[in-house]
Amino acid sequence: MSAPTPADAPIPGARPAVLPDPPGGSRALAVWSIGVAVYFVAVIFRTSLGVAGLDAAERFHVSASALSTFSLLQLLVYAGMQVPVGLMVDRLGTKKVLTLGVTLFTLGQLGFALAPSYGTALAARALLGCGDAMTFISVLRLGTRWFPPHRGPLMAQLAGLVGMAGNLVSTLVLAPVLHGIGWVPAFAGSSVLGLVVLVPLLLFLRDHPEGHEPAPAARPGFAFVRSQIGESWREPGTRLGLWVHFTTQFPAMVFLLLWGMPFLIESQGLDRSTAGGLLTLIVASNMVLGLVYGQVLGRRPTARIPLALGTVAVTALLWGAVLAASGDRAPMWLLVTLCLVLGSCGPASMIGFDFARPANPPERQGTASGLTNMGGFMASMTTLLAVGVLLDATGDDYRIAFCSVFVLEALGVTQILRLRGRVQRREREQEQERAAALTGGPVLPAQAAEGSPVTA
Repeated sequence: MSAPTPADAPIPGARPAVLPDPPGGSRALAVWSIGVAVYFVAVIFRTSLGVAGLDAAERFHVSASALSTFSLLQLLVYAGMQVPVGLMVDRLGTKKVLTLGVTLFTLGQLGFALAPSYGTALAARALLGCGDAMTFISVLRLGTRWFPPHRGPLMAQLAGLVGMAGNLVSTLVLAPVLHGIGWVPAFAGSSVLGLVVLVPLLLFLRDHPEGHEPAPAARPGFAFVRSQIGESWREPGTRLGLWVHFTTQFPAMVFLLLWGMPFLIESQGLDRSTAGGLLTLIVASNMVLGLVYGQVLGRRPTARIPLALGTVAVTALLWGAVLAASGDRAPMWLLVTLCLVLGSCGPASMIGFDFARPANPPERQGTASGLTNMGGFMASMTTLLAVGVLLDATGDDYRIAFCSVFVLEALGVTQILRLRGRVQRREREQEQERAAALTGGPVLPAQAAEGSPVTA
């Protein structure tokens, strides 16, 4: 006869019914801030090309489509790494993945500074994109590990806000430094920031609070990878999260990452200082609206779909108004309004994670976040390439080139409308499962964890 099992011992093969919520507090904020600082630097490096697009075209003697390849390759690597990075975070933990990310994006920024040719510069941007890909998912993981669930939307929005602050540094600091001291000193000097954030990361960052260690991950292998991806993707919330991210993020990303500055200077006839001010306005608007969206979503989860679709509608309206303005140039008030509205794209894209996060158990959070995060970057890659090709084909007609934005927005809205009913039903099922677990009702934990509806 076997020995009696303690009442609190885990049942073999079953997940714990309910894990305690993380405590939050000052220590959680300190640890989370280290991860966010890494993401802040990654965004500075990612968006540095956005203020140096014309300089890069002159330095490497390339056309518009070749120039777009810089950002396209960087985003291709970023998007392609999202699922592998999510699996790495689930398997290895946040600290190891962030450490590797800092190393790679710092080497990429330094390599871009010293690149003697177009091909070498492309390789450096790919390396940078690989390291950058490891940051945001890791920061999201820190938020879910250190803060209670009701803080999730706000922490995600705050992380996005800090990322936009990195974009602000690129616009306000790197741009004048670049034109003051030159290409190599500006980009090589900025790479030192990678070392600055690496030190506290190695010394102080922890994956989770004491007593909140997640269940051990399965052994790595094809079966584990297939299971993580398949179970995450089967959740309607993961798929809806991807399409929300796809549809909302890319208009501002395309504008800030590469084509905004050339459009404002070459098509709208603005000087570099005024154009930089408008890009800064997007970032400032993003930071303000990020706080607003985070507060609204934390209190009213039902506002997720209306906020996402409303953002897409207003963005499309303003984008169309600028392109349809009489003559070749839109009035300044319309450009200012467009930039203010583009600032809502980043906060709206965070809504995607608010669908994926509750749909997946803790051990799949990284994978689900990686799948969701692919959305906006796939849309951004497609649009970056389409704009570059159309500019070359039409003799730099930005009005035609930027119409590609509407095609992707229409695709994304169609998918959001198709999936929203499934997600609402699935969330009701999961809420019933959690309530039954808390009250000791008949629940099948393994079945619930796999995303299958629990039946009597």
